[in-house]
Amino acid sequence: MKKLITATLAILICLPVLAQETQEEVLKNLESKTDSTTTPKNIEDDDSETQDTKNETKISESEQKTDTTTIRFGKKKIVILEKDGSTTVEIPEENEFESFDLSSDNDFTFKRKPRFKGHWAGFEWGFNGFMDANQSINMKDELRYLELKQGRSWNLNLNILQYSLGFGTDKVGLVTGLGFEFNNYHFRNQITLEVDETGHTVPDSSYFSDPNKNVTKSKLATTHLTAPLLLEFQIPTQSDRHRIFISAGVIGGVRIGTSTKVKYEGASDGKDKVKDDYNLSPFRYGFTARIGYRRLKLFANYYPTPLFEEGKGDEIYPFSLGLILLSF
Repeated sequence: MKKLITATLAILICLPVLAQETQEEVLKNLESKTDSTTTPKNIEDDDSETQDTKNETKISESEQKTDTTTIRFGKKKIVILEKDGSTTVEIPEENEFESFDLSSDNDFTFKRKPRFKGHWAGFEWGFNGFMDANQSINMKDELRYLELKQGRSWNLNLNILQYSLGFGTDKVGLVTGLGFEFNNYHFRNQITLEVDETGHTVPDSSYFSDPNKNVTKSKLATTHLTAPLLLEFQIPTQSDRHRIFISAGVIGGVRIGTSTKVKYEGASDGKDKVKDDYNLSPFRYGFTARIGYRRLKLFANYYPTPLFEEGKGDEIYPFSLGLILLSF
C-alpha cells in the first residue's frame, strides 16, 4: 500500500514538470518556424541596410583618402593637398600666392597675386644738352665754345638692377635700382677742353690755329654710376595687361670716367684721346620724369648740379631726353 501511495505521489509531482517541458518545446518549435519564414521585403530591407553600410564605408574611405603634406623652408612653406584623385600644390608667401592645380581636365593651372612692378631696368637712348645759369639752351658769349652738335650728342643709359616696393597695391609704389649713364657731348666748334695753369677748365683752340689739322670730330665723354628713387603710378586700360605709367623722382650719380677725343684730317690724319677729370663734378643729383604706354616710353633728366665743379669752370647744367627702347 505504501508503495502504491509513494508511486502515485511521484507521478503527481512529475506531471507539472513534464507539462512545462512540453509547453517550452512547443514554443521553441513555433519560434523556429517563425524565424525560418522570411518575406522578400525583409530580404530587401536587409540588403538596403547592407548597401547603406557599404556607402557609409565608402564615404569614410573617401574621407580618409584626403591627405595634406606641408613642407617648410625657413619662413616659406609648400602645402600639398591630395583629394578625390587630384593634387593641389600651394606656395603661400608674404606678398604673393601661387597655386598649381593638377586635375584630369586641366593638367596645369598657374595663379599669381598681382604685385607692383616699376619701370627702371632697361636700355634708354636720347640726346644731351646744356643749359646756362638762366635755364637757356643757347650758349652765348663766353659759353659759345660749348655749343653742341645736337644730333650726335647722345645719351645712353643701361639700367641693370631694379627693386620695386608697392604700397599694398600693384598700381602705386617706389622704384630704385642701379644703372650706368654714358654721355657724349660733340662740340660744334673745332676745340677741345684743357685745364690751365690756374686749375680752371677752359677751351683748347690749338687745333683751330693749326693749318695742318682740320678737326672733324671733337667730343667730351662721361660715364656715371646712377641710382634712382622714383614714385610711380600705373593707370589700367581696357586691357589690364598694358598700363599707362607715370613716374618722377631723383637720380644720384657718381662719375667713374671722363675723356676727350679729337679726330682730325690734313697733312697727317689722326686722333687724340685724353683721359682726365677736367674738373667735372664727381657727384651729382638730378630730377627725372618718365611716362609710357606699351612700346612708346619717354624719359627726361635734368641735373641742377653744374657740369664743372664750382669755381673751376663755366656754370652750365646738363640735361637729356629720349626713348626707353627696351624694358627688362
